[in-house]
Amino acid sequence: MTCERVFFTFEITEDSHLLPAYRKRGGYEALEKAIRGMQPAEVQAEVAASGMRGRGGAGFPTATKWSFLAKGAPVYYLCCNADEGEPGTFKDRWIFEHSPHLLVEGILLASYALGVRHSFIYIRGEFDLSYRRLMNALQEAREAGLIGQSILGSEFSCEIIVQQGAGAYVCGEESSMLSSIEGFKGYPRNKPPFPAVKGLYQAPTVINNVETLSTLPWILRNGGAAYAKIGSEKNTGTRLFGISGHVVRPGLYEQPTGYRLKDLIYQDAGGIAGGKALKAVIPGGSSTPILTAEEIENITLDIDSVAKAGSMLGSGGVIVIAEGTCMVRLLQVLTRFYAHESCGQCIPCREGTAWMDRIVKRILAGKGVAGDLERLEGITVGITGNTICALGAAASMPVASFLKKFKHEFAYFIEHGRSLNDGRLEVQL
Repeated sequence: MTCERVFFTFEITEDSHLLPAYRKRGGYEALEKAIRGMQPAEVQAEVAASGMRGRGGAGFPTATKWSFLAKGAPVYYLCCNADEGEPGTFKDRWIFEHSPHLLVEGILLASYALGVRHSFIYIRGEFDLSYRRLMNALQEAREAGLIGQSILGSEFSCEIIVQQGAGAYVCGEESSMLSSIEGFKGYPRNKPPFPAVKGLYQAPTVINNVETLSTLPWILRNGGAAYAKIGSEKNTGTRLFGISGHVVRPGLYEQPTGYRLKDLIYQDAGGIAGGKALKAVIPGGSSTPILTAEEIENITLDIDSVAKAGSMLGSGGVIVIAEGTCMVRLLQVLTRFYAHESCGQCIPCREGTAWMDRIVKRILAGKGVAGDLERLEGITVGITGNTICALGAAASMPVASFLKKFKHEFAYFIEHGRSLNDGRLEVQL
């Protein structure tokens, strides 16, 4: 398996995020190659040949997603979803802070391929340094003739508009994001129609995330076939994995898909902090089902392998949990977050997330009662599949998986009013 890198290809310096440094490492060569020598359909064909799947939760093939755009529309839009709010994820910030032009070039390439003249970046409002560096990169690109009218002297014109969010996790859901960009409350929309048919301002819209778009310059510069040789056969390329929790070296790592999860934990991240044993791993951000140490033994970091184990690769946010951690306390951190972030539009989500949080909080206070665990399980069933967007399911999956894998700890807490881990050295995230 090759160790080719797409993102970690340069040394980070005080000026590595600026246009001159990006130019020195081949920046905007792919855009010039596409505009001067390729038709939009040829750019799409290279992305299809790469086999790249989206670097978000669904992992849908990028070129296939593009192909769903309604044909013959007078206007098309591209939206970059940079509302990175999933606990355990922090890869977008690295791109914004250290190589924002990589994203800008990727957006321009996608816009050229899809006939888009106005692209949008919806960035999380809390990302202060990321926002400032993005805006500086856009200004540099505009002054260099890379954004605006007649880019590089061609007939291709494209504007990039930045919209800051206001901290609502639900706006990471694509239709909520569109509502927010349009100036409305960030409520999810019913589907169909899907954004590819009727999205931003009722026009056909493609929505990709930061990592997906930032991969396009490498693909166009080196060719889709070269990218397809990296990683696993059905999930090509490299991915950015943010690893946090009880590891010696938490941080962001780039590895080819198909890389062993245990190697990421024990080699890249230095193993479990304090020399403790591994208890569990949340593999793709806080909403993905938890896996025990035994279940990750043979997992590789690709969509299909993680799905086969009963979880999701999601956004690549790996949370490592050491022995000695109270799973009741950990789950309460998650239920509190999702109850707070529910937009309240759907009754099952609005009431269910708050209900789950109250029950887990009561158990944690030593006041759990018989039937609480069965009640929690029933609530997860009632929420999942009965909401407009996936936030309800995102809140339910941790609860359901924690109870499935560590039910004995919850039962012990209800019976004894304290954690099974009390009396031992407890580790907190």
